[in-house]
Amino acid sequence: MRRLAAACFALALALALAPATPAQAHAELVSASPAQGAALATAPAAVTLRFTEKLNPDFTTIVVSNAARQRIPASPPAVHDADGTITLEGLLPSGAYTVAYRVVSVDGHTVQGSYDFTVGAAAPPAAAGTRGGVPAGVLVAVGVLAVLLAAAGLTLSVSGRRRAAALTPAAPPTRPARPDPPA
Repeated sequence: MRRLAAACFALALALALAPATPAQAHAELVSASPAQGAALATAPAAVTLRFTEKLNPDFTTIVVSNAARQRIPASPPAVHDADGTITLEGLLPSGAYTVAYRVVSVDGHTVQGSYDFTVGAAAPPAAAGTRGGVPAGVLVAVGVLAVLLAAAGLTLSVSGRRRAAALTPAAPPTRPARPDPPA
């Protein structure tokens, strides 16, 4: 029983101290057109993002902005299964652009992030790269799981000690001394 309690405690400790990574069950961006870091000779007419899970069309946002952080006019996102696409209105001039997205998969998990691309001979934005992160729900779930496992380990440890104490034979009860009969 002590081994089980120790294993539960070690697992809870490992989960609490391990770096959090996105759960595989959540939607993740698998491809994009234009791609992250792409240097395009001509402006794209649309931006398409593909995820690992189907998207909820009511909660899909895709935005393109220029280096001055001004939003580029585009159509509302068209969602087909795991793909979200916006059509850009007009041609983009040479420059650096950021694609930002916030999507909710059909299982209810929110994923957001951004990436940069350039058109023409423009320099990439100063903060190039993906600016996403671990969704807050994943961090909360890992924390809750660690606390539950720690509580389970503690419960097993305490209940194991109680069972061991209950199974240990007790000393036979002693009878109180009888008073001597009157003489």
